[in-house]
Amino acid sequence: MNIAALDPGRDKCGFAVLAGDGTVLLQQVIATAELEQEILMARQRFSFDCLIEGNGTTSQQARDRIAAALPDLVVIVVDEYRTTEMARGAYWQAHPPKGWRRLLPVTMQVPPEPVDDFVAVILGHRYLQTREGEKHES
Repeated sequence: MNIAALDPGRDKCGFAVLAGDGTVLLQQVIATAELEQEILMARQRFSFDCLIEGNGTTSQQARDRIAAALPDLVVIVVDEYRTTEMARGAYWQAHPPKGWRRLLPVTMQVPPEPVDDFVAVILGHRYLQTREGEKHES
């Protein structure tokens, strides 16, 4: 079963859809103003009933908007601790620096584009790992 994941922000959000095995089906940065429409379109395309949301500063506003637009969508809040750092690392793995930039450690570089979509993927994986751990304890 697919899940969606959201890293809510004031102006932009990271959004991802993952298969139950963690495979990334969709990964994008979306405008916060278009949040409900983007989630609805992705839900029609990938059929998910659960949205994992990071607990950042604007998470309550996003949750309220999602609940009003998609009342049957289950929203589960997860901790965002250190996800931005992790997302920067994931960005550089997906887009290795080229030219003289490859001589600098990536920890000293700022990605040239937002990494909110990578944060969403990390949140989705974090949830799936927790869920998997709960299955093994049962």
